[in-house]
Amino acid sequence: QRKNPFSNDDRLASKPGHTQRGDPTYGRPPEGSQTEQRGKDAHSHVGKEVEELCLIIRSTGEVGEDGHVSVTFGQLFETYVTISNKVVGILLRARKHGLVHFEGEMLWQGKDDDVVITLL
Repeated sequence: QRKNPFSNDDRLASKPGHTQRGDPTYGRPPEGSQTEQRGKDAHSHVGKEVEELCLIIRSTGEVGEDGHVSVTFGQLFETYVTISNKVVGILLRARKHGLVHFEGEMLWQGKDDDVVITLL
């Protein structure tokens, strides 16, 4: 409607147009919007889950010769699944931030129960 020459809706004329690639606001919600706040809240929630996962690894794992705490995926899954059903997603986020290390791209219950997860 913004481009429609026959539109008399003034509300549309006052709204900014779409952003283009390269613009720092491209792909971001408007500042101060509810969408931005929901995104910040979700980011904070996931951060807390990552911290909790690290605490669970520390409490259930064993300290190795290198001083790092390690636990198998099967043991971690059995412990953490009662807290949250997003074990694998939270593990991937923790690895992305350099908090844990494990071999492979994805961990599957049953198949990867013996994979060692190391807290860094």
